[in-house]
Amino acid sequence: MTMQYKWWRLIFPVFYGLLIYMTIRLVNDVITGTRFWLRPWAVNAIELTVVTLISYINIWGIHKLLERNQRHFKAPVRNRGLLKEFAVVGLYVELVSTVFIIPMAALTDDGLTWYDAVLIYLIPLLYLLFYYAFIRGNASMRKSYEQQLQIEKISNDQLQTELRFLKAQYHPHFLFNALNTVYFQMDEDVSRAKQTIEELSELLRYQLYDQQQLVSIRQELQYLQSYIHLQKSRMNDHLNLQVQFDEALDGQQVYPLLLLPLVENAFKYAGGEYWINISARLNNGELHFEVSNAKPEIIPERKGRSGIGLDNLQRRLALLYPNRHTLAIKDNGQSFTANLNIGL
Repeated sequence: MTMQYKWWRLIFPVFYGLLIYMTIRLVNDVITGTRFWLRPWAVNAIELTVVTLISYINIWGIHKLLERNQRHFKAPVRNRGLLKEFAVVGLYVELVSTVFIIPMAALTDDGLTWYDAVLIYLIPLLYLLFYYAFIRGNASMRKSYEQQLQIEKISNDQLQTELRFLKAQYHPHFLFNALNTVYFQMDEDVSRAKQTIEELSELLRYQLYDQQQLVSIRQELQYLQSYIHLQKSRMNDHLNLQVQFDEALDGQQVYPLLLLPLVENAFKYAGGEYWINISARLNNGELHFEVSNAKPEIIPERKGRSGIGLDNLQRRLALLYPNRHTLAIKDNGQSFTANLNIGL
């Protein structure tokens, strides 16, 4: 906020209050035939002081109401919600008028007349509703612009992520292992080998074409099931694998391929007692995803993957779910545990 803007915020209520006051005085003087500048200056000074203070109260309250309403701005704008907003603003303005302006009018000049009350309740209301409509329009445009910038930023990041996934996610080592599995299955079970190829093709298709928009959690979990099944088919039978997905996770929308890196890491580093536990559940509107695995005594050094794994996941989460996610990865000595919470 610039210094010039701060000064404007301080002095604007004064000018706006004077505008409302002069309008009321003009209409009142035309009706009654009086000239307010001929009244005692003490009376005018009291009225101007009170009007200025009331203007600050009104402007402050209207901005507070706008801040509260901004959290619920939606597109397209619904008439019922908009009418409710303006009704609340109107009630606030009339409450301020009742508490401050009406008593002042009753104690000055010849007291409070019926047309005084009409002007006091009507003119400030019209001016302040117009002011609220103006600042609301500006706030809505600013929020829309910020959202558009965020969408463009996410789109650019997703494009770069897609290119990196194309080059690295299904790297030659993974494809070699998958094809090697198919090769040995051909001698033992041709139908199983065909199924493995179908699973691999589905994984690749989902990876390439389904990451530019929101998908249902059901789709994402089905993709994970296919990935887990393919990985399990090429690992030895001693692996103790536990997978639990909450049935309540169904049509909720989520950005794809955010859960895969955690599962991939579990299969990559599983060792020791050789177990992997994967669970997903819905709790208070949040997706809770947990992956844990026993780790080997000596973790082999791996190179060339740091740019696409957890770093990439953290970057996408920061862009797609700002202030709506937590990611914690712990080394428990004999095992690794990763917890990801996403607000849906």
